[in-house]
Amino acid sequence: MVLTQRPDILMAENQLKAANANIGAARAAFFPRISLTTSLGTMDSQLSGLFKSGSDAWAFSPQIVLPIFDMGARRANLKVANTDRDIYLAQYEKAIQSAFREVADALAQRGTLNDQFTAQESLTQALRTTYTLATARYKAGIDSYLSVLDAQRSLYAAEQGLIALRRARYGNLVTLYKVLGGGLIKTATSTSPPHGDDPRTSSEIKQT
Repeated sequence: MVLTQRPDILMAENQLKAANANIGAARAAFFPRISLTTSLGTMDSQLSGLFKSGSDAWAFSPQIVLPIFDMGARRANLKVANTDRDIYLAQYEKAIQSAFREVADALAQRGTLNDQFTAQESLTQALRTTYTLATARYKAGIDSYLSVLDAQRSLYAAEQGLIALRRARYGNLVTLYKVLGGGLIKTATSTSPPHGDDPRTSSEIKQT
């Protein structure tokens, strides 16, 4: 899943793993610890025979440490570890929910921007036709140049709106790229985005 590569989710997941490890360490502290120690040297009743053959000696002494006197502290440490685990679990769930919400918001905004861009593109094309007709009527002596200026002003305003929407669509792509964890998985057959994901119009794609 692409969302699992988000840095915030990875951080929350690693914190949760560390908290679970701390619980295991705190629980293990309740069990007795057994340590084995050995010593090797030489032994003889007289100093002159300390390093003679057959004077080697070794000792083996097991040691058991029982957690009796600090049992309260160990219980407190285990309780703290469990509490930390619950906190990090809640943070992990919150990170996942935030990721889904951000992706849903970006996708919803993308659909709205696509509809707005299509409508603005149709308006711009209609005003471009109006400007062409107004220019032709002026040249034919039917209308005054004021009609041409008015059509030109409306066309420029529509083109500026189209540019703003195109920039907003590119910004939405950047946001979607970010909330998905840094990028989309490219297919082996094509590295270019599908036509439905390209903010350019069909005429612009043909020109390029």
